[in-house]
Amino acid sequence: MNSIDKELLKSISDLHSVPEGSFNIRKNGECLERRSTSDIEIISKEDKSGIDIIVHKGVKNKSVHIPVIITVGDLTDVVYNDFYIEEDADVLIVAGCGIHNPTGEESRHDGVHTFHLQKNSKVKYVEKHLGTGLGGKVLNPLTKIFMEKNSYFEMETLQLGGVTYSKRDTEAVLEDNAKVIIKEKILTTENNEAITNFDVLLKGKNSHVQVTSRSVAKGESKQVFQSNIIGENSSFGHVECDGILLDNAQIISIPKIDAKCPEASLVHEAAIGKIAGEQLIKLMSLGLSHEEAENLIIKGYLS
Repeated sequence: MNSIDKELLKSISDLHSVPEGSFNIRKNGECLERRSTSDIEIISKEDKSGIDIIVHKGVKNKSVHIPVIITVGDLTDVVYNDFYIEEDADVLIVAGCGIHNPTGEESRHDGVHTFHLQKNSKVKYVEKHLGTGLGGKVLNPLTKIFMEKNSYFEMETLQLGGVTYSKRDTEAVLEDNAKVIIKEKILTTENNEAITNFDVLLKGKNSHVQVTSRSVAKGESKQVFQSNIIGENSSFGHVECDGILLDNAQIISIPKIDAKCPEASLVHEAAIGKIAGEQLIKLMSLGLSHEEAENLIIKGYLS
């Protein structure tokens, strides 16, 4: 790996060296390096591009890293990854994609990730996106989550900036006592555009979803947040969308909640606005420039 590869991996996966345990590093549409273990197996798909990740029954305190990096222009990379989390397993999955585009041509990664959680299993999934260099940097992740009884899924997503266009779709179906927590943070600048769609079906009794989206839009960028929460049983759903606007940027929040059961409790909250002037004045009184104060507020907001 060269210095650009290492910098991208550090930014999107916090990797400073080859990780312990199971991992799969993908570069420019091909597998760069892989390790599979008896606890977490990684197997190439035979019918299409992608891998199957199998976390075996009862595995605890283990992690698997599956980052993707692109360092060329004029590339469209599509990958299909399936995660099979067996009964009583507890695992950390670190993904993410970094694109460094050295050309004026567009580079694009479409990752389709499908999670199959068996009963009593637990997953924490971390996904970071970053774009650097010239040309278009396009990232379109699709995440599908199927959760059996008493399973738990926590997803943290962070778009660090530089991504020209992104469309993030997340779909989840929850059985009895399943719980999904989603924490999203997005930064757009210049003419970037980011679209987020959440579709969650609370199918089982006492199923639970909590979605928190925090975003900052600068320059002429645009963000659209859409959520569709359906409660088919006695369940709980809470969606919160908060955004900060700067310059001539735009953030649109489109909520939809559908309680098909009288015992479904569904809530949506949204707040979008500019950075308060008193925050900037207070920081600038400490000797910071306007830009430094603004960046400090944004960093704290998205941390």
